[in-house]
Amino acid sequence: MLKRYMMIALTALTVFLPLCSAETIGGATIPDTLTAGNIPLVLNGVGLRKKFFMKIYAGALYLEEKSSDAQKIISAEAPMAIRMHFIHDGVPSRKLIETWNEGFEKSTGGNTAPIAAEIEKFNACFTEEARTGDVYDIIYSPGQGIRVYKKNQLRGAIQGAAFKKALFTIWLGGNPADKDLKEGMLGK
Repeated sequence: MLKRYMMIALTALTVFLPLCSAETIGGATIPDTLTAGNIPLVLNGVGLRKKFFMKIYAGALYLEEKSSDAQKIISAEAPMAIRMHFIHDGVPSRKLIETWNEGFEKSTGGNTAPIAAEIEKFNACFTEEARTGDVYDIIYSPGQGIRVYKKNQLRGAIQGAAFKKALFTIWLGGNPADKDLKEGMLGK
């Protein structure tokens, strides 16, 4: 009888496991889909953010339809998301904020003044040390702006198309924080 139940269970696993697809990178499991509000998004690509040969986080880009055109994605007034699944343990909040500020400097060509208030709101979402397994979702929805979640808990919301473009340029722009991560997110 036990043998029969085991066979049924194994058969069920082989049937349903492919439906629960996900990608694993650097020990982080990245789901194939995410939602922006009630809009389903698909995994466009994934890569690792590295600093001095250390794996910091797995970064994933989600779009309505896959694209490898970075400028089109940055400029799009469409739902999209970035997931950061931390691999490295103990990234201090001050280091996260320093890194964000450097990214905004690069992405705006040094002209952060027009979005300074939005950057401050965004940085306020990163007040805790990032630990292994922490997942941050940065979700953009037209009309709602950017929403930042940590472990599915809303940390903050930031309005403005200029801010959204500057933020996504950090990863996808001409001078990204990590070129290999950019290529991975673009599915290349």
